[in-house]
Amino acid sequence: MALVVGFLVMGLVLAIAAAFVMREAGRLRDDPPPAVFDIEEAFEWVVQHVPDVVAATLNPDDVRRILGFQLEYFRRKGVSVNGSTAHPTGPVIVGGSETIEFILGRAAATGEAYLPEQVHAVVETQLSYLRAIGAVGPPVRRDDPDDAEGQPDDADGQPGAAPDA
Repeated sequence: MALVVGFLVMGLVLAIAAAFVMREAGRLRDDPPPAVFDIEEAFEWVVQHVPDVVAATLNPDDVRRILGFQLEYFRRKGVSVNGSTAHPTGPVIVGGSETIEFILGRAAATGEAYLPEQVHAVVETQLSYLRAIGAVGPPVRRDDPDDAEGQPDDADGQPGAAPDA
């Protein structure tokens, strides 16, 4: 008799646990937690994934500096928040020539000189990292009737991405 009661109690506990797990899984599917950006993790990822041609011309300090300028650009555009500020009111386009020009200008102001191709490769690798962690949304589609292909473009006519949060 005690064995049967023990099995019933154990079955009830497992059923309740399964209900909680299913509820939380559904909640996380419908409203996933925001992506958390860790600069050190991003730096390591970018250093490992930047194209070899660019990796041969930049040292890790250069990559870190370029990433720092990119994060400064994100803050200025309002897409980098610490959880205490409001989200942007609409989609914000990141990537493209405006980002590269900003980084090149900031680097020149600090006495560093990079080629646009070097900066572009680091920025694109960083954006692929942000996509991988879910911090950047899908490419934005223009509602331009002249754009028959409906290709994703940013203000500069370059492929871009809009952040989710």
